[in-house]
Amino acid sequence: MSYTSINFLFFVLATVLVYFLLPFKKYRWVVLLAASVTFYLLAGYQFAGFILFTTASTYLLARWLDKISVRSKAELKAHKADWSRDDKKTYKNKIKVRKRLVMALCLVLNFGILAFLKYYNFFSGSLNDILGGFGVAFSAPTLKLILPLGISFYTFQTMGYIVDVYREKTAPEKNPLKLLLFVSFFPQIIQGPISIYDQLAQQLYEGHDFDFTRFKHGCELILWGLFKKLVVADRAVIAITAVTDNYNAQGGTTLTFTILLYALQLYADFSGGIDISRGVAQIFGIDMIDNFKRPYFSKSINEYWRRWHISLGAWLKNYLFYPVAMSNLFITASKKMKGTKFGSTAAGAHIAKVLPTSVASLIVFLVVGVWHGADWKYVAFGLWNGLIIMISILLEPIFKSVNEKLHIKPTNVPFMIFQMLRTFVVVLVGYVFDVAPSFSQAMRTFGLFFTNQSLSTGWSQIANLGLGKKDYIVILAGALIILIASLIQENAKDGLNIREKLDKKPFILRYAVLFAGVLAIVIFGIYGSGYNAADFVYMQF
Repeated sequence: MSYTSINFLFFVLATVLVYFLLPFKKYRWVVLLAASVTFYLLAGYQFAGFILFTTASTYLLARWLDKISVRSKAELKAHKADWSRDDKKTYKNKIKVRKRLVMALCLVLNFGILAFLKYYNFFSGSLNDILGGFGVAFSAPTLKLILPLGISFYTFQTMGYIVDVYREKTAPEKNPLKLLLFVSFFPQIIQGPISIYDQLAQQLYEGHDFDFTRFKHGCELILWGLFKKLVVADRAVIAITAVTDNYNAQGGTTLTFTILLYALQLYADFSGGIDISRGVAQIFGIDMIDNFKRPYFSKSINEYWRRWHISLGAWLKNYLFYPVAMSNLFITASKKMKGTKFGSTAAGAHIAKVLPTSVASLIVFLVVGVWHGADWKYVAFGLWNGLIIMISILLEPIFKSVNEKLHIKPTNVPFMIFQMLRTFVVVLVGYVFDVAPSFSQAMRTFGLFFTNQSLSTGWSQIANLGLGKKDYIVILAGALIILIASLIQENAKDGLNIREKLDKKPFILRYAVLFAGVLAIVIFGIYGSGYNAADFVYMQF
């Protein structure tokens, strides 16, 4: 059931009616659970066992972690008087190792399932290629594997929960059905955001009264998401698909145009889907974390990743970046470098200081690349972003020195525009790996950018990508509307979002804007019989 289908709207409406009409407020979470389970079964009942296994294993192992913690604290309290400091330290280390093993078991089980389903064929194919290069006759079999709906998102979400329980930041959920709701909450199961237990869970469980303002704001956010998805993204993807289906025949101009169009389509698709998810949740009185903060206004690639897919970035920062950067290995390496002759120089001292951060960033973005897909082009995508961030961290003093010598202030508007354009170009390079069918095709594309630019040939090809002039006008108009909305929000000094600003406008203006939005979707949206709605891009990840 697609988020953009009429069936989904009726499904949400039915769930809303049952939820708010149920007189027992404290049991309203059961309605959300029933809706989430129903939604998942309708999407693919044959894969329900995977999400149930993840929920059950996480529930049981989190409770086990809690029991170890409770018993260890009781044991320490009982021996407070007769144990020495060394005895207590030894016991605490023993408990820490035991808890780490339990957490590791949960991580290995669930990430193992994800890795097998998502990457087995990639690794077996790569192994066959390597062995074939050495003349080895062995061939690893290829399996017909299909990813269960939302497995990357719910796996990351539950593994974040188990780590927080291990760290004793979060108390383990005692009710397995409530944990199942946290794992399977239907507005976020398709493409996130990846929520933190302490931020979302209590909102799911407590039950909410109907609030017209929240209902209205939720509907407006859904409307905005549908506009971006149906009017802009699903129209643009027609041309992009025409290019990728016949990639070898495209020239440099057409590919340049396609990458630019993909930048718009990807943003409208992903942010539109998240808007729909957050809008549905808001109707129930639930605030999910925002996943976007106008990333194309970023002045560095680091800032871009803080604005794009914020929930994934936060997860990687909390559960991968900090553990790697603060590990004994990197801290020791940093200290050793500081003690060398090179470390006594200004450049050496800076490199020693930022070494853990820069290397951890590279590792994180390699994971980001692999998370996006089982293909060498995604490894290259992650490596590209990771290297850019690593180099920018290492060379930061040089950049600052050059700016000071040129008397360039960070608040200088032309310089800020230059930074945004520079960052956007870096982002576009990464998008080539998304669009190209393979790593080798991506490399070929970079060559065509510089050697095969022809406006006449390019316009001829672009005109035959399944879209007419009116379609491109609609896409351009949609892009301008998104840009204007983003500029308004980026420059908002009152801290209010556009929906809150709209509340302050006259009645006629408010509903004229909403009516125009509905009309735009009805008239210009890509939908209807005979049309197969495009899946959300991030569903494949």
